[in-house]
Amino acid sequence: MKKVLSLAVLAAIMAGCTDLSTTDTSSVNGYAADGFGEETLVTSDESLNNTYLLAPAPKYYVGSAYKVEDVQYIPVEDLTYNQTGIAGIIPAELDGTKTSNGEVFSMDQMVATSKTLPLPTIARVTNLDNGQSVVVRVNNRGPFVNTRIMDLSPAAAQRIGMTGQTKVQVQVMADESIAVKNATIGTTPVATQPTQNVAQPVQTVETTVVTTTTAPGVTTTAPAATSGEYSVQLAAFYAQDSADALANRMSKYGNATVVYEGDMYKVRIVNLDASQARSVIDALRMNEGMAPGLLRNGKWINPDSI
Repeated sequence: MKKVLSLAVLAAIMAGCTDLSTTDTSSVNGYAADGFGEETLVTSDESLNNTYLLAPAPKYYVGSAYKVEDVQYIPVEDLTYNQTGIAGIIPAELDGTKTSNGEVFSMDQMVATSKTLPLPTIARVTNLDNGQSVVVRVNNRGPFVNTRIMDLSPAAAQRIGMTGQTKVQVQVMADESIAVKNATIGTTPVATQPTQNVAQPVQTVETTVVTTTTAPGVTTTAPAATSGEYSVQLAAFYAQDSADALANRMSKYGNATVVYEGDMYKVRIVNLDASQARSVIDALRMNEGMAPGLLRNGKWINPDSI
């Protein structure tokens, strides 16, 4: 009797899995358009037991910069992404349509859209009205309105008690996001090794909370923060060239620095006091369409707390 029950449960689970397609992306209602720390949230839910969340996608998609009305959005790899804003619900009539990275949207899966996160990315979404959270697979661009930072599938919205637009916190789950990227592209990122005639990495400690190591060969436009206690993080990349290019472009906002940390190249505006950090964050949001992170003495804090 126990074997029959187990097989039945297994069959039900397999039937609920969505088949991923490699068909090219199509656009439906704007959702598949080409485009562009705070405390770690903890939950006891079993969302990650769903093998769909960590399954390889047809392609790993970042996209290029784009605008929604007059606001520019720049998709980037950012494993430190931790933002609050308004989320909505993806219309059920889009069930079965293709997403920006070639998957098939299922209204019954724990999935979501994002304007800037790579596809796929794994994130935790928390309903700030009731504290309920759900782990979602971000697999589509959108929402293409400036008032919302994310839309959730009907199933994911129901899981956290959303019945309409709701204030949420969206936090990228770094390890899971790296795992699903590697599964999709079939490679594992390798840390840059020291080359001949290049000095060994020099360790600079912002505080006892975070240790930042400069990677061999990384060109920085400014030294690590030595006076101002705030640093604004713009983005994080696996590719050093991409980080250097962004740092050069963002130097107009302050001391743009590339630091190597956690196998990634992170672009930060450093050496800021509270008023400067506030001005930089506002300028990046307004002029660049970015969602920057904020550190105080090396510890992640809410960008809107200053």
